[in-house]
Amino acid sequence: MSTAVSPRPFEGPGTEAELASGLARGDESCLVTLYRRGGPRVHALARRALGDSREAEDVTQQVFLAAWRGQTGYRPELGTPMAWLTGITRRKIADTLAARARRAALVEGAGARYTAPQAGLEGVEAVVDRVLLTQELARLPVPQRTVLCLAFYEDLTQPQIAERTGWPLGTVKSHARRGMHRLRLLLEDAPGSR
Repeated sequence: MSTAVSPRPFEGPGTEAELASGLARGDESCLVTLYRRGGPRVHALARRALGDSREAEDVTQQVFLAAWRGQTGYRPELGTPMAWLTGITRRKIADTLAARARRAALVEGAGARYTAPQAGLEGVEAVVDRVLLTQELARLPVPQRTVLCLAFYEDLTQPQIAERTGWPLGTVKSHARRGMHRLRLLLEDAPGSR
């Protein structure tokens, strides 16, 4: 009877101290280990705070992107790797909640601004167009809607949007392009658009 030893999955650095010193050195395998160990916790924190799985997935991705970009800034003497990751997670959750509040204020402001009676047929058509646009924007996936709202309502450039969201510029451009394409299709199919 032979006993087969199953191979251990890659665990990376074994101890918290090894993980901490590896992160401080910029060791990529330590970040992979941190992702494997901390990814579920980051997602759970985001899911609990935001109440939305898709937003929690976005936040998890943003957290590890920020950790990747800032891993050489990690200082082991200030806290454990998980504490560092939790701090990044809390900041990204706060950013997401603030963006959600800004979007809600924009929608509320647009609704209040455009429900007042307008003089003439042109004013009514403009209100209908704006309401339709607001409704169709709300149907877009969160990243695409975020990019388009920041561009249209806050008049930000794509590099400014990348800086504000923490997303790479290429990702922002892709979300803008896909969002505009999808918005065009949604508006063409909307009732009363023909």
